[in-house]
This record gives sequence, structure tokens and C-alpha cells, in this order.
Amino acid sequence: MLYIGLFLLVVIAFLLYMWKVAHENNVLHHQLSLHGEQEQVRLFFISDVHLRKINKKMIAQLEGHFDAVIIGGDFADSRTPIERIHENLTLLKSIAPIYFVWGNNDREIGEERLKDILQAYQVQIIVNDAVLLPVKNRFWLSAIEDTTVKEYSFEKAFEKVGEQDLVVFIAHNPGVFAKVRAKFRADLMMGGHLHGGQIRFGPYGVHPNGSYRQRDGVMTLVSNGYGTTLVPFRLGAKPQCHIIDIDISSK
Repeated sequence: MLYIGLFLLVVIAFLLYMWKVAHENNVLHHQLSLHGEQEQVRLFFISDVHLRKINKKMIAQLEGHFDAVIIGGDFADSRTPIERIHENLTLLKSIAPIYFVWGNNDREIGEERLKDILQAYQVQIIVNDAVLLPVKNRFWLSAIEDTTVKEYSFEKAFEKVGEQDLVVFIAHNPGVFAKVRAKFRADLMMGGHLHGGQIRFGPYGVHPNGSYRQRDGVMTLVSNGYGTTLVPFRLGAKPQCHIIDIDISSK
């Protein structure tokens, strides 16, 4: 009985640790230098919020001007209270105008219902399209529909983008990035979906850990995401959201 009790204590302690990790607030900072008219562009990227409540203190500690908040999909799922969606959008809107990309779980609360909520906060939904950021350069946010739910089109996502324009491509599922790089030009790609595997044992996980690195010449951000799916635990794949500081100059 003693050994069983100790074993149960170890299991409970391990689960509490994984729960604690899953509720950390980690804001990662990334830098990118691009060519164009001199200016600084700052983006805030968050994906895979799911059921989680965005931390007010984390948002309050963000410093400086932001040009856009980008939600990279799975902002909500069937478990998410509608009130929480409103609370999370209120916090994100306090940072900057919001741009939204569909994930594979968002429509679980009802597509029209979520659209109505997003529109109430003046969120711009990008679906197989590109929108210009209101900055000096011609700077596009390009995004496709979620690949697992509805028809998506890379061609439509890039048809407005000129050869000399700057473009950030967003897809909830980063599995499409290689196809995009093979046919289109982007200065930065961003996605989530994989949760970094969510629960990893050393180097082993269902999916690779998140990263910000160059892939085939294109800087690529794959986020671990902010929330969790299936179980509220993380191990070896900490939750993340991201600040991307883009330095644009003619040099």
C-alpha cells in the first residue's frame, strides 16, 4: 500500500507540473530585416487558444506600438464559452487591429456565430485572400482557408501581391508551407496547429517542437500555440505567443 500511495503521489505531482506548464505565459521575440521604405512594423501572433483564457497581465506587459494582431486559427472550439471569446478578443483588440485566419476547430461553435462575434470587434477575416496593412510599404497579410475544412487556394491568396511587395503568409497548418515556397514568394510564413506535440518526452513527440528559423530561404514561424487540445497538459512543448519586429530599410 505504501508503494501504491507513493506512486499515486508521483503521478499527481507530475500531472500538476504538466498543468502548470500548460498555463505559462511565454512571449517570444523574433527579428526580421526586409528591404523597402524605411519603417518598423511590429506584429503580435497568437494561435491555438482553444479553451484558454488569455492572461491580462501578459497583455498589459506588452510594450510599444503594434501594427497588427494575427490570430492563426483555433481561437475557439466546442468547449470554449462564448463569454471567454469576447473576453479574449477585448484583450487582443487593446493591442492593435486584429486579423483572423480559420483553424480546424473554430467552426465547432458555429461559423456564422463566430463570424458575428469577430465582426463585432472589427476583426478582419482573411480567407484565400491578402489584405494590406496600413503602413508605408505595400505590406500584405496573405492567408488561406483552413486546409481540413473547406476549399483553399494559394493562387487567390497571392494574386494581389506584386513582385516588389512585402508579404507575410499565414496558414493554420504549417504542413502547406513547402508547397507555397515552391510556387510563391513570401518574406515570412506563420502557422500553428501542431502544438509542438503538446506532450513530448525529450526529443520525441507526435509533432516537432515549434521554431522560428529559415526554411528554404524563407523565415518561418511555427508556434506551439497558446492553449491545449484534448487534455490541459503540456510537457516539453511550452505554450507560446509571439512578437515579430520587422525592420524595413533600403540598405
